[in-house]
Amino acid sequence: MNQYIEETKKGLVHTYNRFPVVFERGEGVYLYDTEGKKYLDFAAGIAVCGLGYGNQELNQTLKDQIDHLMHTSNLYYNTTCGKAAGALRRITDMDRVFFTNSGTEAIEGALKAARKYAFKKGTGRYEFVAMENSFHGRSIGAVSVTGSEAYRTPFEPMLPGVRFAEFNNLDSVKEQITDKTCAVILEPLQGEGGINQASKEFMEGIRRLCDEEGILMICDEIQCGMGRTGAMFAWQSYGVKPDIMAMAKAIGSGIPVGAFAMTEAVAEYSLEPGDHGSTYGGNPLACAAVAKTVEIFEREDLAGHVRKVGAYLAEKLDELAAGCDAIMERRGTGLIQGIRLVKPAGEVISRALDAGLVVISARDNVIRLVPPLIIEERHVDEMIDILRRVL
Repeated sequence: MNQYIEETKKGLVHTYNRFPVVFERGEGVYLYDTEGKKYLDFAAGIAVCGLGYGNQELNQTLKDQIDHLMHTSNLYYNTTCGKAAGALRRITDMDRVFFTNSGTEAIEGALKAARKYAFKKGTGRYEFVAMENSFHGRSIGAVSVTGSEAYRTPFEPMLPGVRFAEFNNLDSVKEQITDKTCAVILEPLQGEGGINQASKEFMEGIRRLCDEEGILMICDEIQCGMGRTGAMFAWQSYGVKPDIMAMAKAIGSGIPVGAFAMTEAVAEYSLEPGDHGSTYGGNPLACAAVAKTVEIFEREDLAGHVRKVGAYLAEKLDELAAGCDAIMERRGTGLIQGIRLVKPAGEVISRALDAGLVVISARDNVIRLVPPLIIEERHVDEMIDILRRVL
């Protein structure tokens, strides 16, 4: 294990403070390190591995695609891109899809699409209203709409024309909208920001405000989407449909892939040939992963499973919080939940890892729980037992 760690440290730019463990393989909802130690995974690669590890149906699909074709570029058609786009259109109720390599790129595309829409409409609008405590990615454009000074300050000046409003405060959003605003961007449930869930009134208010002002609503579903809240995408549980949405993480079950999608009304006045592109975006391997992932999610009704197990997780976390002075509150829904601690979460996360439990943080003092969507109640019990002992 130490050899792998030192080899990695020597070769990479030091941008990650990694935990001293080397994972070698996974099975179901468990990970195993190079020494053979077993870990219960309640992080899922930061909400990526919705199907857990070692799903044989998905693995076989990827193996077959590798044997056929992995890449051609977007100068040509391939056999899986259309199928994957159709699958995403079906579960998002959107009309047009653009494939990217990551969530950050999906956000970049969404921002460009919104600005192009305003440009073609001749509105002269170009500004965005984003939310405080939000997180949308690491590129300059994505960081510019991320509501945390810690992420923005070292890389200023940022993209001009971004105003920040208070999450779940509609009046604050209204105050930031001007005659230059082209779109409002938000996560229906903030993940990195601390597991903060939008209220129904806030989501409905944003939609109504955008309609009244003639501007677009962009939903970032990169972390909270793909079944994690108990709806296929979080906005669907509010009955509030965005004009543009970004997705990634679990749509590829571990294969790096993202996408942004839009309604036909937006697509008609948005990106055209030459406006946007991606060499790898929509390649045959990534799209095979997306198509098969969606097929399994729908057939197994994973969103319904999440609602059931997520309710059990919430119940057990509430019980844990009631009997533990270290916990201030539980947050979240479905299988994206967190507990806010009275102290920073780092030591708890390290000790949990030593005890065979993988959890991650959201902001300094929130333990974030985003396990594979296939977990059962017995896995919740196992997690609670370890976490109680660690706390």
